[in-house]
Amino acid sequence: MNVKSICDLIEEVAPLAWQESYDNAGLLIGDSQMEVTSVLICIDVTEDVLDEAIRKKCNLILSHHPLIFSGLKKLTRQNDVQRCVAKAIKNDIAVYAAHTNLDNVLTGVSGRMAKMLGLKNLRILQPKQHSLLKLVTFVPKSHLFAVREALFAAGAGNIGNYDSCSFNAEGTGTFKANANAQPFVGEMGEMHSEPEIRIEVILPDYLKYKVLEALTKSHPYEEPAYDFIRLENTMLQVGAGVVGELETAEDELVFLQKIKQIFQVSSIRHTQTLGMKIKTVALCGGSGSSLLNDAITACADIYVSADFKYHDFFDVQNRILVADIGHFESEQFTKDIFYEIITKKMPTFAVQISDSKTNPINYL
Repeated sequence: MNVKSICDLIEEVAPLAWQESYDNAGLLIGDSQMEVTSVLICIDVTEDVLDEAIRKKCNLILSHHPLIFSGLKKLTRQNDVQRCVAKAIKNDIAVYAAHTNLDNVLTGVSGRMAKMLGLKNLRILQPKQHSLLKLVTFVPKSHLFAVREALFAAGAGNIGNYDSCSFNAEGTGTFKANANAQPFVGEMGEMHSEPEIRIEVILPDYLKYKVLEALTKSHPYEEPAYDFIRLENTMLQVGAGVVGELETAEDELVFLQKIKQIFQVSSIRHTQTLGMKIKTVALCGGSGSSLLNDAITACADIYVSADFKYHDFFDVQNRILVADIGHFESEQFTKDIFYEIITKKMPTFAVQISDSKTNPINYL
């Protein structure tokens, strides 16, 4: 099993195209073709984690936070990042990060938080905009099934909980092949009319070229006609944060105590309690203060996230209960997500969860 094979498993769940523009997810250090002996899973790559990988003979580290977040101009071991990069290279250890791309899927970081709290009816809190395309193409009736199935196999035609979605309409295509053409139907130099089916399918924009390749390989025409159209539709299955409901409404303080227990936090920074029951819960792993208005718009009773600044608490204005549980604490179960993704496909592969403490924040 090589590095690329492990990375592909993660990207099936959280494609790199879904990371935010400021992020640096993906393979950061190492050869994608290197054979993997064992994988070490962590939240942050630190020198302790690298020492643990060396000790446990793991030559691939799978991390949530990217070790290299901004450009490295020097490699002189003058700070933690430079020392970790140098040590990884020296010991032939590959480093891969799945960060905001894993944040932006329903089964990702925030979804795992919701699962730990027992929430139902999960949906994305801030869905991604401008991420969908529509492919329109025209196929002779004889090849309708083959072309359509090829498009579906390439990832087109998925809408919410449905796959293989398409619209098909009959019509007539016309064309005249010149002397350099090799027409599938019709004669060179003669106007030809062909009964065709217009196929329309939706796809995420990052799959554009994969779907186009599937179209051209499966289509019988030398030069198939097609259009890609950018859609204004929201991609409801991809985006930041999640919102869901508790089976039974709970008192505010009872729910806050539940959060303390499940996420193993010694303290929670929260706004003033409002004397109401908690039923609808919004969550965002990591720094989620920017999604506060989305949580309010979603009519959530509480918003659980991290990294709220002092003045952010004023912005709440008693419209919602906000609970800041800490950045690391909100993302700690990401390691379990990685573990499950890999072992589900490769149950006997050597995967280890790091026991190094990487949370830089301590509580007294």
